[in-house]
Amino acid sequence: MNKATLIQKALVVGVCTAIGFGGVMASGEATPTAQAASVSAKGDQIVNLGKQYMGTPYKFGVTTKTTKYFDCSSFTKYIFGKYGIDLPRTSVKQSKVGRAVSKSDLRVGDLVFFSSGSRANGSNVTHVAVYAGGGKILHTYGSPGVTISDLNSGNWKRTYLKARRVL
Repeated sequence: MNKATLIQKALVVGVCTAIGFGGVMASGEATPTAQAASVSAKGDQIVNLGKQYMGTPYKFGVTTKTTKYFDCSSFTKYIFGKYGIDLPRTSVKQSKVGRAVSKSDLRVGDLVFFSSGSRANGSNVTHVAVYAGGGKILHTYGSPGVTISDLNSGNWKRTYLKARRVL
């Protein structure tokens, strides 16, 4: 490594450390801790964007070209898409992307899947939501439209199937 490259890398590390990005190594690559912080920040951004649509009406099968209405999967497709994550259109297809995570390991921004509603048989995916932290999910269904619900009570506790991490 020549002197100029060494000085440049030292400056990058020094500046990043000074502004709070101590997870950047001399190679310029983020450490796992810095990567996790970045993923967490993206999850928070996605949830915060979704919260801006609280109360937006639910309409099953709605086009993904509108924000006037959402169904569960058009909502997740839209808010993740704004941050560069292109999800499939349906909850069934969304349930197959990313990697599986346990309910006890959920992070903000994880997709959570349910078998609920009139099309449910107890094992088929019929609904998707975004884990919002603190045992809450951000999603849309029925009369409340976009809303926040408790993952660990009532219908959502009973009909929970699995979770996937796409961030």
